[in-house]
Amino acid sequence: MSNADITVSGNLTVDPDLKFSSNGNARLSFSVASNKRFQVNGEWQEETSFFNVVAWRGIAEQAAAVLEKGMPVIIKGRLEQRSWETSEGEKRSTVEIVADAIAVNTFGIESLVRRRGGGGGGGASRPAPQQKATVPDRDPFEDF
Repeated sequence: MSNADITVSGNLTVDPDLKFSSNGNARLSFSVASNKRFQVNGEWQEETSFFNVVAWRGIAEQAAAVLEKGMPVIIKGRLEQRSWETSEGEKRSTVEIVADAIAVNTFGIESLVRRRGGGGGGGASRPAPQQKATVPDRDPFEDF
């Protein structure tokens, strides 16, 4: 465990982007918006933080099969800083979450079902599966 370990819950702000490197490694990138609610002088306030997330190899391919914009997720991973130089010679850097595990947060699924037009208010209906996801050989959240 490093000092940069992090767990974030939030909603995907975009559809994930799956690409493959020249040596065939899958790379999935997306962003997550995470809301924080708190009270100031008896009034509720809300702040939103946005996090860029990247997943590699098997996790990337499995997550790409099921994730879409708006889905509530829980990301477990680590913070990593990446630096590069632009074609104009400017130095740039970013901090992103490198995901070790990604899960759909079922706590927020009801709002996703309503957005898709499903459910009759009872909360018992589910969205129709659009793709079949592969099941990992091990529980990706056994460390939680």
